[in-house]
Amino acid sequence: MSMQIASPAFAHAEMIPDRYTCKGNDISPPLEWKGVPEGSRSFALIFDDPDAPMGTWVHWVVYDLPAECNKLPEDVPEANPISGGGVQGTNSWGRIGYGGPCPPSGTHRYFFRLYALDTVLGLKAGATKAQLLKAMEGHILDECELMGRYAKH
Repeated sequence: MSMQIASPAFAHAEMIPDRYTCKGNDISPPLEWKGVPEGSRSFALIFDDPDAPMGTWVHWVVYDLPAECNKLPEDVPEANPISGGGVQGTNSWGRIGYGGPCPPSGTHRYFFRLYALDTVLGLKAGATKAQLLKAMEGHILDECELMGRYAKH
């Protein structure tokens, strides 16, 4: 069985509720995953918007989530480290933590990509998506994604 990620807040390819966007509370949605491959030592999560007009916009970067972790609660605080383990990186706003969907126009697609890794990366807090992707090279055992859509009305 390959790894799967889901959210009790919205289904794959459905609209992300306002609560998790700049129009609402701007908090992270709850996420859960299963089908983790043997040998996983940690997880990394990247949440981004490939439809942004200036190129992919990074909304959230999380890494070094412990191997025994199989979910993230709603409203993960911006603090590092995350309660229960894990570290947050820098998003495209230049902030640590989650920044919700806030497209300037139209409906955008937003991808939560989860990676099972064979190591703990040990990157310092505040790493960027690019730094995380480089550190993960050669260490990805499996990956999965959850896509949600959002448009400001």
